[in-house]
Amino acid sequence: MAVVHIDNLAPGMVLSRNVCDRSGRLLLPAEAELTEKHFSIFRMWGVLEVEIVGETVVEDGPEIPANEEIAPELLAEARAEVERLFVYNDPQHPAIKELMRICTERRASRET
Repeated sequence: MAVVHIDNLAPGMVLSRNVCDRSGRLLLPAEAELTEKHFSIFRMWGVLEVEIVGETVVEDGPEIPANEEIAPELLAEARAEVERLFVYNDPQHPAIKELMRICTERRASRET
């Protein structure tokens, strides 16, 4: 099981844990098979990540999609720079976490 960003989900994947909104309301139970409709629901309720059965574990911090063209050193530099820019924000807030992920990805790809 692994935490997967909603941009990396595909129909047919199976949840390993319940998906709840920020107030704790159940949106989708564990073992549910995902469809395109679920992705829209997740976005609408601010769910950015879900746990999926059979995937590899993702490290903590802003998640960055794998991109073979970007060197790991550049990603680390970009992540450090973005963390300095967002120092006064809550990095666990879903919106801030998503902004940090996007900024890190763009900053690293700009350096290549």
